[in-house]
Amino acid sequence: MMKVLAMVLLGFGLTAGAVMASVEDQIRSRIEPVGTVCVDGEDCGDIVTAAAPAAASSGPRSGEEVYSAVCQSCHANGVAGAPIVGDKDAWSARVDQGLETLVSHAINGINAMPAKGGCASCPDEEIANAVEHMVEQVQ
Repeated sequence: MMKVLAMVLLGFGLTAGAVMASVEDQIRSRIEPVGTVCVDGEDCGDIVTAAAPAAASSGPRSGEEVYSAVCQSCHANGVAGAPIVGDKDAWSARVDQGLETLVSHAINGINAMPAKGGCASCPDEEIANAVEHMVEQVQ
C-alpha cells in the first residue's frame, strides 16, 4: 500500500512539475521585451535603424495655426460663453479693454476659459498670436 501511495505521489509530482514549467514558459513569453534599443554609432547587427525625426519648427506657430489647433473648439461655437470669432458685438467690449488685457486673460484664464485655453504646452507668444488673430477677425 505504501508503494502504491508513493507511486501516486510521484506521478502527481512529475505532472505538477511539467505544468509549472509550462506556466513559467507562458509567463516568460508574456513579459519578454518587445523591442531593443540601438544607439547611433553602435553595431546593431541586423536591426534596421531609421533616420532621426525632423526637428520641430524653430519659431512659434502663427495665430491662425494656434486658433485652429486649440481655440476653435470653443470660439467657433460659443462653448461656455466664449465669444464667437467674427461676432463684433461679442468682441467689442473685450477689444475695448486692450490687446494686453485680452492676452493676459487668455494666458491666465478667465471665467470658464482655462489658462491658455487648456493648451499648457503652448508658449505665451503663441497664445498672444492666437488672440491677435481672433481680434483681427472683428476689426
